Amino acid sequence: MNIVVAPDSFKGSLTSIQASQIMQQAITAIDKNSYVTLKPMADGGEGTLESLLASTEGQRISIMCTGPLGDHIESSYAIVDSNTAIIECASIAGLVQVPEDKRNPALTTTFGIGETMLDALERGCRRFVIGLGGSATNDGGLGMLKALGMKVWDENEHETGMFGEDLLDVTGVSFEDIDHRLAEADIKVACDVDNPLCGEKGATNVYGPQKGLKTEELEHYDSALNRYGDAIESVLNNHFKNIPGAGAAGGLGFALLTLGGNLVSGAKLLADAMNAGEVIQEADLVVTGEGQSDEQTLYGKAPGYIASLAQKHQVPTVLISGSLDGDLDMLREKFSGCFSIVNKPMTLEECIEQAEDLLYEQVKQVIHLVCQF
Repeated sequence: MNIVVAPDSFKGSLTSIQASQIMQQAITAIDKNSYVTLKPMADGGEGTLESLLASTEGQRISIMCTGPLGDHIESSYAIVDSNTAIIECASIAGLVQVPEDKRNPALTTTFGIGETMLDALERGCRRFVIGLGGSATNDGGLGMLKALGMKVWDENEHETGMFGEDLLDVTGVSFEDIDHRLAEADIKVACDVDNPLCGEKGATNVYGPQKGLKTEELEHYDSALNRYGDAIESVLNNHFKNIPGAGAAGGLGFALLTLGGNLVSGAKLLADAMNAGEVIQEADLVVTGEGQSDEQTLYGKAPGYIASLAQKHQVPTVLISGSLDGDLDMLREKFSGCFSIVNKPMTLEECIEQAEDLLYEQVKQVIHLVCQF
């Protein structure tokens, strides 16, 4: 049997790569003759780079760049197919890189994202896949654009800084010195939110508090982000602020739109980058999963997208998750079977601690059943 294994992470317990490997071990424990292809998934956030490296023949590129707090950090990106750079923002300007007591998007920057793009351009890359999830920033991509050559000044015509707080001083911008190689670049951006840049549902008001902004600061920074967006739109004679997803990653989505980027589903982008559709087309069975599944799994999440690909080719898909909730009838319209790994009353802590064994045993049960037919 030809089986494709394509789970997302089981957040808090297993990465998508770990989950894939456990699933493979369980499958071969039941059917040693099965041919198993691993396509560990991600949604553009933390784990995106590792998932793509595990599923492709990509090359990891180490780089020293500016971290979210402005200090130099060692990070990495990947190059696949010789000219496509895979950049995970979470590993360069991510919230996980900032200690809780230092989380303040007024003092964080996306400058390192721009530096990484420049490094990729120097290596001949003209295609980019950029995952936006998990950022620590709310600078509207100011840092990234400055690294790429944008000039920004305040009311005294002095060059501004690269942090979120520097948005408060922006009165004018120029794109004249933006790296010319970007004009021929194809930039695909993994984005699973539809927030505009500003306003009640914008980057600052929705995501600012979880990144460290205080309630009384929200209006101040939202207004600054709006003025900054206006300045860029005026120079480029185009409108980007209200495009769904412009507010992703603290407005980094907006900045990438100004460079000609296309915002697409993270699950679709990752699946396309690892040629998941082609592999699934030849499969007899697809096994996917995630930490918790409900109706939202069908709307942009990796397991739902994988199931859609399989459905196109009439390949059955089994969903194995940490827990199942909501309208299971809706899930069964997309999946041939939906299973939780929990096999007895357990606390959340116990489930996380025993996730590896629980997943292994449930996959064995499912494959044993499948092999009877």
